[in-house]
Amino acid sequence: MAQSSGSDSMINTLRDTIVSMVRRDGPDLSARQLGVYLTCYLQDGPHTVRGLAADLNVSKPAITRALDRLEDLRLVKRVRDPMDGRSVLICRTPDGKTSLRELAAIVNEVGAPQDREAEAPVRKARVRRMDERLRRAG
Repeated sequence: MAQSSGSDSMINTLRDTIVSMVRRDGPDLSARQLGVYLTCYLQDGPHTVRGLAADLNVSKPAITRALDRLEDLRLVKRVRDPMDGRSVLICRTPDGKTSLRELAAIVNEVGAPQDREAEAPVRKARVRRMDERLRRAG
């Protein structure tokens, strides 16, 4: 099955982004860990293990393992819900916000259109949306 040039471009951008992430200093995140991390930072919370499991359609133990790793890397932290002491909230951290900015820079660099002026407005809109998400996360 042939892919359209748009699909080819997106999949190449994904590949180039992942390769850039792997080459940078520091630990790598698995696809599941990255999915949990991005969900916590790009979607409004509050986030819980149960909510993340439902949102990502994976088991609660899988979310817990991903959060263990993310917490070890100081990308998220767990905090007791002050309104319901039985519940644990997943919170953003300064290190996690910095990491998201770095990831956004990688994506923007890799996905930068080269000699494709027609794509410039689309890219600018994506950058504005990412900036807005970073401000909300900030």
